[in-house]
Amino acid sequence: MSKLLWKSLIISPAVLVATLAVSALGVRAAQSSDLPVAENQAETVVQPLTAETLAPQEESGKIAAAPTAPEGKTAPVFSADTVKIPVDVAQATPSTGNDAQILDQINRYSNEGNRINSEGQVTNIGQLRDVSPGDWAYEALRNLVERYGCIAGYPDGTFRGNRALSRYEFAAGLNACLNQLERIVDGGGSGPVDDGSLAQIRRLVQEFQAELQTLTGRVDNLEGRVSFLEDHQFSTTTKLDGEVIFALADEFGLDNVDNNTVFQDRVRLTLNTSFTGQDRLVTRLAAGNANLFNGVGFEGTQTFNLGNTGSNDVIVDWLAYYFPFKSSKVYLAATGGIHSDYAPTLNPYFEDYDGGNGALSTFASENPIYRIGGGAGIGVSLGVGPLESVLGPSTLTLGYLAGPSANNPANKNGLFDGEYAALAQLNFNLGDRIGLGFTYVHAYHNQGNDIFDLGGGTGAVGTSLANNPTSVLLGAADGVVTNSYGIEAAFRLSKNISISGFGTFTDAILVSQGDAEIWTYGAGLAFSDLGKEGNILGIFAGAQPYAGSINAPGVNSRVDDLPFHVEAFYKYQLTDNISITPGVIWLINPEGDAAGNNQDAVIGTLRTTFKF
Repeated sequence: MSKLLWKSLIISPAVLVATLAVSALGVRAAQSSDLPVAENQAETVVQPLTAETLAPQEESGKIAAAPTAPEGKTAPVFSADTVKIPVDVAQATPSTGNDAQILDQINRYSNEGNRINSEGQVTNIGQLRDVSPGDWAYEALRNLVERYGCIAGYPDGTFRGNRALSRYEFAAGLNACLNQLERIVDGGGSGPVDDGSLAQIRRLVQEFQAELQTLTGRVDNLEGRVSFLEDHQFSTTTKLDGEVIFALADEFGLDNVDNNTVFQDRVRLTLNTSFTGQDRLVTRLAAGNANLFNGVGFEGTQTFNLGNTGSNDVIVDWLAYYFPFKSSKVYLAATGGIHSDYAPTLNPYFEDYDGGNGALSTFASENPIYRIGGGAGIGVSLGVGPLESVLGPSTLTLGYLAGPSANNPANKNGLFDGEYAALAQLNFNLGDRIGLGFTYVHAYHNQGNDIFDLGGGTGAVGTSLANNPTSVLLGAADGVVTNSYGIEAAFRLSKNISISGFGTFTDAILVSQGDAEIWTYGAGLAFSDLGKEGNILGIFAGAQPYAGSINAPGVNSRVDDLPFHVEAFYKYQLTDNISITPGVIWLINPEGDAAGNNQDAVIGTLRTTFKF
């Protein structure tokens, strides 16, 4: 067949040159591991929303981010110009990824030459604005366009001759030209093809018949699959993500407290919706039954304890909308918003936004400063141009979240008259290995509500006194005003080794009563892809939030024993969707009161995470 092909191509040297050009592109495409992407994709489908579409892409060499992210939220990156925007929005097209893209290309190539005298037909080489006389295949293309009329080009008037193509696209394009030649032949044999070549052309068509039938079957199959998806898809704009955690845990060491082995769970179902391809509406449903162990207070909080709705009752625990505004990124939370939704935390591999793929504890996950307040509000990330020449890629992040009564119009409630937490943070890179963040949070807390409460009123990390220093006052305070100053740092030691840490000082004003000083700090070492791609070994240690001092009428308290926290875990990626994480949390001086006969507590956990 190859001899016949070359013999028939003698009909026109231009066809020979064009075939060589197209074949060269086909070989290059065959060497690629990816199918070609439709170049007109932006014209026909809504771009999938990813971290790259809403924030500048992480530059090569910047500190690597944790490889996975929880439903609806983005894995953290050290690049300071990146805001955590949720990922994995479904494309607004019902296509099946590369199959649909190549189907689009095949149809385009198959239609070449079939639109004679139509509006889109190219009749002169000058109509292809990206083809110039200096191109090596110019004469070949000119002949195919002006002599044989089997090149239509793209709707925007381009030929796109430098892009790679698949063998199927090559067959489809060649078939279009052969069909055009056959129509010329059937018209009487006059024109650019002499009678002596007719038999060779017909034989050539017959030789390609098997390949063309295979191509037709593939196209029909893809069209059927696309039609099926169109008829059965959940939504063209919404994708459902899920995470289920099974946790087997026990506490050892507290002789005066009775804790039994427990089997607990938490479920999150997230609907990620994009309307423009660059925005995201997140609606998350949650349910769980994971209670805290007795005797360890909020210090024993593990990430799956957040979302405990009691007997697995289902609630909407997070409703938020992300969208770009010019060069800024905007975050709006209707309920369940927290500062780490929009502010970089710089704690890779440990931070998983309280999901099931990072650290076990809420303390090791992120600086507790991000757990001060929460609820409904707004966050904005702005690029800091003047500083970038000195500090590298930088962002200034501002946010305001009102507490759980943001929806209540009564006195001492609402967006601005009740609890709130306002954040300002500057992030930047030093070189390509170090990320730094400076965070300030100003907040107001109602009497009796905890400080590190995520806006829910109940603490998520730290000792009881650190969360509610007014509990030891002789009189009632008119709420608590806090000013917190935090620093976060991350260092990429190598491709698979990361060091990160944080420290925070909180000045708490016990309104009309006194003041308190609250401290917390910690550091961690993470090894990614240890033993297998996706695995993570993490070791973290530090002091959970504690009240260093409380000064008020009749009260002059000083902490004697710091509540240290030591944690180690190993996440083993069993499959792409299932991970198993054994780990140990050692709490030294829980509640910061060794003199009160609080022995050290050890919590052992086996966490299994399913993602879909």
